[in-house]
Amino acid sequence: MTSPLISATDLARELESAAPPLVLDASFALGMPDFGWGRYKAGHIPGSIFVDVDQMFSGPVREDRRGGRHPLPDPDRLQQDLRALGLDDDSRVVVYDQGPSMGAARVWWVLRDAGVVEVRVLDGGFARWQAAGLPSTSDTTPEPAAGSFTVRPGRLTVVDARGILQHLASGHQVIDVRTAERFRGESEPIDPVAGHIPGAVNLPAGELSTTEGFKTPDDLREVFSGVGEGDVFSCGSGITAAHALLAAEHAGITGLGIYPGSWSDWISDPDREVATGA
Repeated sequence: MTSPLISATDLARELESAAPPLVLDASFALGMPDFGWGRYKAGHIPGSIFVDVDQMFSGPVREDRRGGRHPLPDPDRLQQDLRALGLDDDSRVVVYDQGPSMGAARVWWVLRDAGVVEVRVLDGGFARWQAAGLPSTSDTTPEPAAGSFTVRPGRLTVVDARGILQHLASGHQVIDVRTAERFRGESEPIDPVAGHIPGAVNLPAGELSTTEGFKTPDDLREVFSGVGEGDVFSCGSGITAAHALLAAEHAGITGLGIYPGSWSDWISDPDREVATGA
């Protein structure tokens, strides 16, 4: 299985080829809507195009909060946005952010679910690009010619709240990748209710990477030793769940899904049970 990650030096080599990939800057910080564009303007990979994770790769938050804080985007609107980026059905895409690969993983996941065949994430993000001494620019990339990509959603495994209950009843795991404190309900800085889905297990996403990027496939297989085919990742709103799925696929582990609405969707229905503690 080919890794969904690409190194900074390999990306630099591909960008010098006759058919370079489309590079998207998905710099993102939760609760800081101006963070990504500000970082892009300060410096980015030459030729890369900024994409707003909140606006382009998430749908509007519903008043009743169903779907969570980052609902999946409407397929028709997503298709328009992707064509505006110059995306065609045979386009090769590389996504990066400032380093943690949270925003990049979300874009990677949405693109793959929409039918993009070849999409990779720059391991270590822009920080690794700079550490390798590769060039950057503050010049905005000119608007590309419109593409013709057709969105075909539903390529990846997605589970909703009802599916989560069926999932647990069938013996599969729901793996919550939030911090241990949030999972146990001891701290909840974002959502109005603390705790976790009853029956879920905790595997904090911080165990999946280092300051330089994702851990090696061997190390990740050890971290994911208790994860099996059919298990589902959950987090706060679907962003970190995609990051965990990316790490798993880098380790060669497939057959996993995510709960896109995650905890923020789960608690939108007051009748759903909430657990606390380990």
